[in-house]
Amino acid sequence: MLRMKDMKKKIKSGKIILLTVGIILTVNAVVMFFTSNFNIGLLFALLLGLSFVLYGAFLDRAREKLPAWLKTVYFGGVSVLLVFVMFLLSYGLSDNVSGREDAIIVLGSGIRGELLTQGLKNRLDAAIDCYEENEDLLIVVSGGQGPQEDITEALAMERYLLARGVPQESIIKEEQATSTYENFIYSKKILDEKLGDGYTAAFVSNEYHIYRASSLARIAGFDTVTHTHSSTMWYTLVPSTLRETLAVVKLWVFKN
Repeated sequence: MLRMKDMKKKIKSGKIILLTVGIILTVNAVVMFFTSNFNIGLLFALLLGLSFVLYGAFLDRAREKLPAWLKTVYFGGVSVLLVFVMFLLSYGLSDNVSGREDAIIVLGSGIRGELLTQGLKNRLDAAIDCYEENEDLLIVVSGGQGPQEDITEALAMERYLLARGVPQESIIKEEQATSTYENFIYSKKILDEKLGDGYTAAFVSNEYHIYRASSLARIAGFDTVTHTHSSTMWYTLVPSTLRETLAVVKLWVFKN
């Protein structure tokens, strides 16, 4: 009898945990569908949230009907995903900028119309912090024009920097890139032409993005490139890290 009661308590606790996590993920994804540009990370977050809700709602039946291997794959996959996300975040928090770089590349991310997202503002603020320590620093703002964007990301970023006192001559616009790889390819071309051989460069992006961006910088031809991170808004963290996980897998498979 006691063992039966303990089992019922565990099932009830499991339901509460699964439903709570699932509802939070689902609501967060739905809200972001209407407040940010669509990306695969949002869809991934929504599906993950709904899977938690369904599993929690039908936990009793799931324990009886689902084969053990399927439950192991499901929770094993979630565990591996969580560990990998923690790796991405911890890697990205380890800044290695020296403060003596010749240029810093601000990697673009989505804007809405002509408005910068808070995440992109955070990247630019991090670049401004570096500039204030070294006013010889060139800031390369890199990003083309994508869906739901009325101007290039680079132009929107340039406007933000100018409004905060960064002089025009310290800003370089790169307006062709549509991916992180292209951010580095096109930025390197501009810097090679402007600075010649022997310059040093850094880049700034969100902490979850640093690992992949560092790899792509090397593939794009930067022998050494340092990095500094900007913080991710809490409400974008789940879809952003899920999207990044898929992008890292793509990088490992296709090498770009």
